[in-house]
Amino acid sequence: MKTTREAAREASHDALVHDLKELLERNYDAEKGYKKAMEHTSNDHLKRFLKNQAARRNHFATEIDNKLHALNEHHISDGGSVLGNLHRFWLEFRSSLSKHDDESLLEECIRGEKSSVRIYEKKLKDHTFPTDIRLMLEKQLETIRNVLKEVKILEDLED
Repeated sequence: MKTTREAAREASHDALVHDLKELLERNYDAEKGYKKAMEHTSNDHLKRFLKNQAARRNHFATEIDNKLHALNEHHISDGGSVLGNLHRFWLEFRSSLSKHDDESLLEECIRGEKSSVRIYEKKLKDHTFPTDIRLMLEKQLETIRNVLKEVKILEDLED
């Protein structure tokens, strides 16, 4: 039988792992979304930007996955979340109906990045992370906020 302290430590560990896995899935979703978006533009500058963002999200996922391994946890799926898959389907559907314009594509990127910001902010607010993990997540969040600003600028240029 576990002591109260052991049970609390286990619950805290489980919550930490759950939150990290959700953020990991979110980054897989974003990476796949950026890769999908690359398929729908002929603008070389925008393709490079999207490719860089996909690589950045892959890096974020790797950082989080390394933290999970350090906690002796392993993540199985990299298929993305149900919501992420739905978002990519919506992106595909919209692009099939529209004229594949870059502005619509950037609007979807903005929507996805806003969602990422909300998820990161909520996790950081609701959970007490170990200092090294908190710093990593705060740095990732700041990067996502900056990317969101960049995407908004790109969208304004498309107007």
